[in-house]
Order: sequence, then C-alpha cells, then structure tokens
Amino acid sequence: MRQTQPVLCIRPEPGLTATRRNAAKAGIEVKGQPMFAIRSVSWDPPEGRFDAILAGSANVFRKGGPGLALYKDLPVHAVGQTTAELARQHGFTVASIGRGGLQSVLDALGGGVLHLLRLCGRDRVELSVHEAVSVTDRAVYESAPLPMPAEMGAILRDGGVVLLHSAAAARHFAEQIDRLRIHRGNIALVALAPAIAVAAGNGWRAVLVAETPDDTALLALAAQLCHD
Repeated sequence: MRQTQPVLCIRPEPGLTATRRNAAKAGIEVKGQPMFAIRSVSWDPPEGRFDAILAGSANVFRKGGPGLALYKDLPVHAVGQTTAELARQHGFTVASIGRGGLQSVLDALGGGVLHLLRLCGRDRVELSVHEAVSVTDRAVYESAPLPMPAEMGAILRDGGVVLLHSAAAARHFAEQIDRLRIHRGNIALVALAPAIAVAAGNGWRAVLVAETPDDTALLALAAQLCHD
C-alpha cells in the first residue's frame, strides 16, 4: 500500500526517535519535531511507608534523579513496556505492566489495602482510587511545551495523521492547532490511551485509540489512516 498522508509525531526525545524507528520497520514514514522538552524538577522524598511505586512514564526513571535510589526496594507497577524496561535498567523490580493506561494498572491491583507512591510529571492524569488504596503523588519531571514549528503547521494545513503519546501532548497540540487557525477536521489523531483521546477534544477528522499502550498498536492504527 502507498502512504498518501503524512504521519507526524510530537513526543519529546528520545521517544520521537524511537517511534520513527518503529514506524520505519512497519513501512510508515513519520515526520515530526518535539513539542515538549522533558526536564527534571527538584523533589523531596515523601514521608511514610509505601508498598509499591506507580509509574506512568519512562521519564520517571530518565529524569527522577538520585532520589529514586531511596525506593529501589519497592516493586514497580508500570504503565507499559518502555516504562518497565527503564525501571529495570535503573535497578528496580517490575511487579506488573499495564496494557491500557495507568488507571487500568491501578484497577488490576485489586481492592486490598495498599500505600502507593506515584512518581510522575507535574502534568498528570487524575486517577480513580479504591477506598482501601492511598496514592501519594510526587512530581519528578516536567514537560515544558514548545510552539508548533512552522514547517509542521504548513504540513497539517493540508491534513495528516498525528500520533499522541500523552494527555498533555493532546491538549497542547489542540491549542497550537487552534492558535494557528488550522482546521481540525483535516487532521486524524491516534492516541495511546483513552484519556489522551479525551484530552484532545472534539472536531477532528477521526480519533482512534490504540488497543494497547505501545507503538506497535499505535502505528497499526496510523497505517489504516495514512495508506490507500
């Protein structure tokens, strides 16, 4: 099949390069530039005893800094394979790996009494927590938004398919599209999880959600939209 529409990715590095590499293996050309810069933030270890770490992004381990060492005896419940791999590389034991967003990871832990430490970014998805479970959030990184590059805006005026890897990216992308007065109806979105699709809002040509939170599932949907 021939690719008839551009596919763009806006995630920060090193994720952007990884997605483009995965896309090339699947026969999809992905263009794009990061619309976020991931930065470490200063954080104080919270008081109290915890049973496990809840990790919704690999950036927790890329940017968490020396404070992570305090919790290496805690098992990690990771949102997906990439996050789990980074956790292991930093010396953590992975107890579970999600397949449908961080909420599904939390739900799968059951209704027992648990005290969880959620290491996360400053901009994060709200979770629905069982009454027997306590979750302490601690931001260890931030995603600083960047303006949409002029070249990307020019491409999207004629339509395209955009890959969205986080709710923050979805909101920022929508804001930039509206700021540049680009018609949403020309653009199809492929989201890594349901909450990301919701964050993007309405008015797009199509919004599809990957069956599992990984590039393989994401790119399979993109292929359906960009090939004839």
